[in-house]
Amino acid sequence: MRTRVKICGLTRVEDVRAAVRAGADAIGLVFYPASPRAVSIEQAQALCAAVPPFVTIVGLFVNETPQRVQAALSALPLSLLQFHGGEDAAYCESFGRAYIKAARVRVGFDLINYAASYPSASGLLVDAWVDGFGGGGEVFDWSLLPPEFDRPLVLAGGLTPANVGAAIDLVHPWALDVSSGVEAAKGIKDPALINAFIAGVRNADGWKEC
Repeated sequence: MRTRVKICGLTRVEDVRAAVRAGADAIGLVFYPASPRAVSIEQAQALCAAVPPFVTIVGLFVNETPQRVQAALSALPLSLLQFHGGEDAAYCESFGRAYIKAARVRVGFDLINYAASYPSASGLLVDAWVDGFGGGGEVFDWSLLPPEFDRPLVLAGGLTPANVGAAIDLVHPWALDVSSGVEAAKGIKDPALINAFIAGVRNADGWKEC
């Protein structure tokens, strides 16, 4: 199986292009005002214009009003929504768009029970449990994840070119979501780190150059 890669928290057109050139399957745009990687709809329009066909554009929201989510959907070609707050399934479903729901993992957290609360989700994203929203660039204990999980699992939280191989070997996720691990500064991606990250994924997957 090929592990998919999403590069999240993009704020510059040149970083979108670097992610696409490196082979990212998806790019993530953050619409959470408290995030240092947040973009406006106007900024996001320029970023989306740099995305070619067959690369998924994901919009990330945290406890946002339905009106603001709908405004983003009306202005931008978002293919997938990503919810990181306390949104329930009815809210997530209300936009008529595919979505993934984030879960913050710590000792005692029951991912299977949590996933059952979101039967319509296209997948579950697992991240570190930290104060606030998002994983804060922290790696959580991957052994806390259930060994058998029948939904597409997106692994996030402290992923870097150095640990991506171990993440794939131990978790076998459907996809990886990376942000701070490929940055030169918050919201500023490093093309060399993006290339190294995706090369690490391909190496772990056993890809061979033709």
